[in-house]
Amino acid sequence: MTFALPRLLDHSRQIAAMVPVAGVLAYWAGGETGLAVLAAAIPLGVLALGLIPRPRFPEAMSDQVTARLDATLSDIAATGGATGCFVIQFDDPALLCDRLGRTRQSELLAACIGRLRAALRPGDMLYTLEDGSLAVTLAQIPRLDLEIMVRIAARLHLVVQQPMSLAQGPLQVTCSIGFCHSQQLSRPTGRALLDAAQVAGDEAAQYRPGAIRGHSAELARARADRDALRAGFASAVERGEIRAWFQPQLSTDNGEVSGIEALVRWHHPDRGMLAPGAFLPALEGTDLMELLGQTMLTQSLAALAEFDRRGLRIPTVAVNFSAQELQDPDLPERLRWTLDRFRLSTSRLTVEVLESVVAGDGDEVIASNISRIAGMGCCVDLDDFGTGNASITAIRRFALNRLKIDRSFVREVDQNREQQKLVAAILSLAERLGLETLAEGVETQGEHALLAQLGCGHVQGYVIARPMPVEELASWLATHRERQAQALRIGLKAR
Repeated sequence: MTFALPRLLDHSRQIAAMVPVAGVLAYWAGGETGLAVLAAAIPLGVLALGLIPRPRFPEAMSDQVTARLDATLSDIAATGGATGCFVIQFDDPALLCDRLGRTRQSELLAACIGRLRAALRPGDMLYTLEDGSLAVTLAQIPRLDLEIMVRIAARLHLVVQQPMSLAQGPLQVTCSIGFCHSQQLSRPTGRALLDAAQVAGDEAAQYRPGAIRGHSAELARARADRDALRAGFASAVERGEIRAWFQPQLSTDNGEVSGIEALVRWHHPDRGMLAPGAFLPALEGTDLMELLGQTMLTQSLAALAEFDRRGLRIPTVAVNFSAQELQDPDLPERLRWTLDRFRLSTSRLTVEVLESVVAGDGDEVIASNISRIAGMGCCVDLDDFGTGNASITAIRRFALNRLKIDRSFVREVDQNREQQKLVAAILSLAERLGLETLAEGVETQGEHALLAQLGCGHVQGYVIARPMPVEELASWLATHRERQAQALRIGLKAR
C-alpha cells in the first residue's frame, strides 16, 4: 500500500471526488453487499494502480552528452586512444534575437547546426544543451593530441562563421569555443569532461567574438575559486566581512569635501583584503549582485547619518549600481525606503551608472528607473565617461547630473597637450549639456591644478586620499577641515 500511494498523488483529488459517487452506485446496485464489495475493491485498485509504470520524462541533454562520453571513455579504457568534448557558444544571442527576431534567429541557428553535423566524422555527435550552447563529443581516436583538438576547434569555428544565405538575405553568426581533451583530466568521466569544456567555453566567451580556449589547470582553479567566492558571499555579508570603504571628492572651487564614493571591500578571513576585481566577476549575473547593492547602500547611508550626528556633514555619498540592479523596477522605491530609514533627504544619495550601460541600445526599464530616481531628487553620475562610447543622444536620454571623466583622460593631463584637448572637449560638452563634471583617478598635484584651471568642478583620486574604512574617514575629514580653516586664516592675515 505504501509503495502505491506516492504514485497516486497526481490523481488523489479525482479519486476522492469519485468515492461518494461510487458508494451511492454500489448501494443502489447491491445494498450493503455492494458497499462491502466496494470497500474491498478500493485498496485492491490502489495496489493495482501502484504497479502501473509512471511515464518517464525525457533525459536532460547534458545527461545524454555525459552518457555518450562515458561510453566512449569505457571503450578507450579497454582498447586505448582518446576522446574530447567541445562546447560552442553563439556570441550575443540576445542581441541576435533583437536584431533578427526569434523566428529568423531560430532559422539561422538551425542552419548552423545542420552545417556542423555535416562537418563531423562518423561517430562524432552534436547536442543542443539546455542553455542554448552546443556540445560536440568525439568518437574514439587512436592518436588524438592537443594540436588536433585545436585544428578541430578551428574547423568548427570556420563552419559556424561562414556567411549563409537565407530567405531574407545573407547573414553571419559568430561563436566562441571551449574544449577539453580526455587525457587532460586525471580522472576522466563524461561529466568532468563536459564541465571542463564548458569552463573553457565560458572563458572563451569573455574574449568574444570568435575566441577559442582549451581546458587548463589554471582555468579549473579559477573556476573553483569563483565558485567558492560565490558560495561564501551571502554568509560573508551576514558576518560583516563585506564593508563599504569611502574615497573623498573635493570641489575645485573651494577645496571643500563635496561628496564621497562608496567602494566595496571584502575582509576575507583566509585571503585577506579583497578588492572588487577579485570577487565581483563571481557575483555578476546572480542575485548576489542585488544583495551587494543593498549592503553597500545601507552601509553608505548609515555612515552619512553617523557623520551628521558627529557634525562632520558630507553633502552626498555616491553608490555604484550595476545594469542588473538598474533593471529592477522596484529599485527607486527601495532607495526611497532606505533613505527614509536613515532620515536622509534624497539629495544626499548619488547613483553611479557605468557609461557602458548608457552606451548600449538602452534598456527601457533602466532609462525609466534612472528618470524616476532623478525625479525623486537623487543625483545621477555617469561613471567612466569616455570609455563606453555613449552618444550625446544617449546622454540626453538618461536623466544625468554629472559626468565622471575616466582616469585614462586624466593621466598626465598637465604634461600632455593632447590629453588637455580631450579633457577640454569633455568639459565643454558637459557645460553645453548643463552637466557637472568630476575627474577621477587624479594622482598628482599638477593634474589637480590643471583640471581646476580647465574648469572641472570636482576631483577624486590618490592625491586627495585613498579609499578608507569609515573609521579612518572620520579622522581624515576632521584633519582636512582643520587644514582648510588654517589656510583660510593664513589668507586673511596675508591681506
